[in-house]
Amino acid sequence: MHLIDPQAHTRRAFLRRSGQLAMAGSALPFALNLAAIGEAAAQAAGDDYKALVCVFLFGGNDYANTVITYDDTSYNAYSAIRGGGAGQTAGGVAIAKADLTPTLLTPTTPLADGRQYALHPSMTELATLFNTDAKAAVQLNVGPLVVPLTRAQYNSGNRKLYPVPPKLFSHNDQQSTWQSSSPEGSTVGWGGNLGDLMLGQNTNSLFTCMSVSGNAVFLSGDTALQYQVSTGGAVRINSVTGGNVYGSSTVKAAMAQMVQQARGHALENEYTKVTKRAVDAEGSVTSAIGSAFSAGTFPATGLGNQLAMVARLIRGRATLGAKRQVFFVSMGGFDLHDNLIANQPGLMKQLSDALAAFYRQTVALGVADKVTAFTASDFGRTLASNGDGSDHGWGGHHLIVGGAVKGKQIYGTPQVVSINNDSKLAGYEGHVGQGRLIPSTSVDQYGATLASWFGVPVGSLESILPNLRNFGGNVNGINYPKNIGFMT
Repeated sequence: MHLIDPQAHTRRAFLRRSGQLAMAGSALPFALNLAAIGEAAAQAAGDDYKALVCVFLFGGNDYANTVITYDDTSYNAYSAIRGGGAGQTAGGVAIAKADLTPTLLTPTTPLADGRQYALHPSMTELATLFNTDAKAAVQLNVGPLVVPLTRAQYNSGNRKLYPVPPKLFSHNDQQSTWQSSSPEGSTVGWGGNLGDLMLGQNTNSLFTCMSVSGNAVFLSGDTALQYQVSTGGAVRINSVTGGNVYGSSTVKAAMAQMVQQARGHALENEYTKVTKRAVDAEGSVTSAIGSAFSAGTFPATGLGNQLAMVARLIRGRATLGAKRQVFFVSMGGFDLHDNLIANQPGLMKQLSDALAAFYRQTVALGVADKVTAFTASDFGRTLASNGDGSDHGWGGHHLIVGGAVKGKQIYGTPQVVSINNDSKLAGYEGHVGQGRLIPSTSVDQYGATLASWFGVPVGSLESILPNLRNFGGNVNGINYPKNIGFMT
């Protein structure tokens, strides 16, 4: 396996310092040349390939109705708290236990104390991927943490000793914190940090970090730039690579020449370099993705179409010169303060069907063990119902899918199903009111496990995920390993 360039940290520090100096008067040429610097750092790599695919669920996914507690004791508590249950009483948001039987998870290693979980009833495809294929895993109660934390420490208000992520329960800030370890306004994400360290693996560094879902701080690095595509392919400069301009091929040719020709003025010349680079990149992507997959290979949904494009880009990895890639796709609609029972099933089905189709296609492409998809979201939600939905929370349950995943397993600490202040589990006091879970696994641990599989040496992990230094070993009666162990 090819590990990262040992000079990556030095290069990153140089670029950051240079960026600060650029503000004194030469910022624009420096910014425009960032991609070129990345190319200079690129080098030939071996014949291995790995990709990470972040599937972000915007709005804050309701954890309690995604990975649902199933054993009698826990389910009864869940039903009593959420209302509904077997009869689905008015205003209740509990799912009837009988509906969960088809998606009951049967992990290879049973959980302690007879604990059991099922996926949402709409997630039959992912349940099969978990139970039959053993290529999906569940990570319980993961979310942003600065340090391991109990409820007593949280309630102490001593943020010097017991810091918490800034602006908890805020959509924009927690989306950013999940993606970058910092609130809204952050400019570098941990996916981009991975890209920074892996640029040398790719002969064309521009295609290291790729989004099919618009701009995302997750993919922004110090040197790595996020290249954005649509579900239809590369975004074109229409006057250069699109159809005729004003119906004239002559005008189009003139426009193409004008925006790409060398200039005498330094700033103009830099602009034309970037334009030419964009045109060349569009051509490379269009050539790489080839034709669409046959109808029915992917569900015709927003997420299905995004993951289909990721699969086409992976299929064309040789044309793109890519050995290591980080992708970003997303879904919206998860801010379900209302209509949880009505609206979540469609979202869960879309997620389940698209992830399963994506995994099947990686098998067909012969790269199943080289591609790992994982979910993330703003935050979990309250276990307590507000009547027709749930409110902003903190920790939540997430899914990992891929051929290299140690599947058919449930990782992490099962939460006590309670909203009372006396609920405890092995010293871990599980929530900060209304069933808002204090994460028992940090995003940094989650990300470090994926990054280690991706090829990042242990000594470089803290440069990607800065709070990881605060984890490792047993704290507050809970084990917080730097590597959770869900990857081979």
